[in-house]
Amino acid sequence: MATNALAQAASAYLRSAMHQPIRWHEWSEEAFAAAQRENKPILLDIGAVWCHWCHVMDHESYDDPEVARIVNQNFIAVKVDRDERPDIDSRYQAAVSAISGQGGWPLTAFLTPDGRPFYGGTYFPPDERMGRPGFKRVLEAIAAAFREKHSDVREQADLVMKALSQAESFAGRSTAFSPGIVDSIVRSATRLFDVEHGGFGTAPKFPHASILDLMIDRYARAGEPHLKTVIETTLTRMARGGVYDQLAGGFHRYSVDERWVVPHFEKMSYDNSELLKNYVHSFQVLRDSFFAEVARDIIRWMDEVLSDREHGGFYASQDADIGMEDDGDYFTWTLAEARSVLSEDELKAASYHYDIAEIGEMHHNPQKNVLHVRAAAEEIAARMGTPAERVRALLDSAKQQMLAARLKRPTPYVDKTVYVNWNALCVSAYLDAARVLQLDDARHFALRSLDRILAEAWKPETGLKHVVAYSDPDAKHRDVPGLLDDYAFTAIACLDAYETTADMTYFTFARRIGDAMIERFYDTAGGGFFDVEKSASAAEIGALAARRKPFQDSPTPAGNSAAAIALLRLYAYTHDQSYREKAQQTLEVFAGMAEQYGIFAGTYGIAACLFSAPHTQVVVVGGGEPADKLYAAAVAGFALGKSVLRIPGENEAAPQNLPPALAETIPHLPEVKAGQPVAVVCSEFTCQPPVHDPEQLSEALRQRAKNPELTGTG
Repeated sequence: MATNALAQAASAYLRSAMHQPIRWHEWSEEAFAAAQRENKPILLDIGAVWCHWCHVMDHESYDDPEVARIVNQNFIAVKVDRDERPDIDSRYQAAVSAISGQGGWPLTAFLTPDGRPFYGGTYFPPDERMGRPGFKRVLEAIAAAFREKHSDVREQADLVMKALSQAESFAGRSTAFSPGIVDSIVRSATRLFDVEHGGFGTAPKFPHASILDLMIDRYARAGEPHLKTVIETTLTRMARGGVYDQLAGGFHRYSVDERWVVPHFEKMSYDNSELLKNYVHSFQVLRDSFFAEVARDIIRWMDEVLSDREHGGFYASQDADIGMEDDGDYFTWTLAEARSVLSEDELKAASYHYDIAEIGEMHHNPQKNVLHVRAAAEEIAARMGTPAERVRALLDSAKQQMLAARLKRPTPYVDKTVYVNWNALCVSAYLDAARVLQLDDARHFALRSLDRILAEAWKPETGLKHVVAYSDPDAKHRDVPGLLDDYAFTAIACLDAYETTADMTYFTFARRIGDAMIERFYDTAGGGFFDVEKSASAAEIGALAARRKPFQDSPTPAGNSAAAIALLRLYAYTHDQSYREKAQQTLEVFAGMAEQYGIFAGTYGIAACLFSAPHTQVVVVGGGEPADKLYAAAVAGFALGKSVLRIPGENEAAPQNLPPALAETIPHLPEVKAGQPVAVVCSEFTCQPPVHDPEQLSEALRQRAKNPELTGTG
């Protein structure tokens, strides 16, 4: 079978189009040179391997010989994987949104030969329907406009580029930072809270993990009842909805309805890593074992589906579908399908619990049901006239039987690409869960995965790469330079690993990567961080010429806010004022506009909290059960800006496991030398008197959380 140039691509998404009749190019200087040489506009398609409508448009349009004829005759066609090149995607998303008011994937953009966008949209059907113009007609109209109205096209491209530059510029919006911005962000988000169903806003509903973490911290400190309602309602309704995989665990990307029932079925590593943190942190604060169960289930699913157990590392995503006519069929059930694998009593209990009926929720197949929790065991017991314990046993059995049957179905594609930024998020989440829930296996796998990133993606002379490994091991590997997210998230993951192990190697990596982030991305003139390296030659192509400082959480934590968090955490260990100063300048760049971003400014709010309140470090020194109890007390509660270090052995070993600035603050205690474990609470490079009793330590940390202005006593 004939192939196009994408047969040489490394990306799974690009390789999936290698047999299309379109003469596709990868994003490259050669593609743009061809467009200028032939004086043709560029058709830019941006999508992802997990994207349902990308597959639909590929099948309907790009597989069509007539569409291919029009494209090949009139355009230079370029295809981009948005996961592999988020820097390209972010700019053209902004451009197409300015043109059409639309965004998302597939992104379809039309560019001048030098890469400047002048028209675009998202999904175009091959022929006019659903109120959308047919793609063939769009292609012919764009080609004619480029030939016959060349000056108008270039004028439009100039206007779009000007709008893009202004949209990505925060010049003139900087202002002095005020801690009150955190209150403003929380208030803005609270106004969008859906009291009935949880979450923020209306359909479609996405998880907003960073704003939830900000609210969890605020509730832990201040105990505001309405924040408890937001946290409990949102996390409970999500975990009981169809947006959560009730059989295997793990969250789908988002819900198309406000009740969290019908999801877009793709599963992303970054959604699950960030939600894992939410459920762990909510368990720490609310002590609801249900949240701990969800956290363990997320890890179980990620272990089984998104983990490279041989080499370490987390895979990128799992697709939603098997084929074009499919819409989550792997994850959904007809009543007949459930009946075929369950006993009569199991079916009755499962039907009540998961709301399985003759008519389900899926439009493409009304018999298909999305499993979601409609009734608890006690309610089902009353309906069935059976003890609740018997119902729980039936539900456990039904879940096992249904999952076993589902595993025999054709499985949606797993993109085994190992991205640095998403892996770093997963490492941090696993280490967080391992500390709180005492999950040794999760701890070991997270550290192994981080070790792989550091070994394969980091070189001091060239910095970080964006991709550690591609899904297809036979694909020609090409290096994609690391982006701001890669550096910020990895520096944070290294600090998390250091706090987990007290191994100074991880701290050294954190500092080196943080310093490289400053050198390569920091704007010394205006403050804040660019998303691509300041010296990147690729910035000369098309919309990449627009300088961008990512601020909005969408959907992963914003790069600038994460960078500020990394710098503030480095400052807390080094007392190097330059880290704190650059974090402050970064916060000030966006201070004038953060409030209006509300739920999309959660990570900024977290960074603001770290900047505004003194950091807290708990150092537990010693071994045995008494030290275990001190450590458990130290990690039990959640608070932004709190870190816990466990130093085994005697006090003499402590300095070599600590950065010098922190080691100088830890007193050398005779009790520890005699073998008595001790905990020392430090803040702003001074320490409180040593603590030997876990209850006393817990109380000291509770008081500090409620009164963050407390400092050490020397």
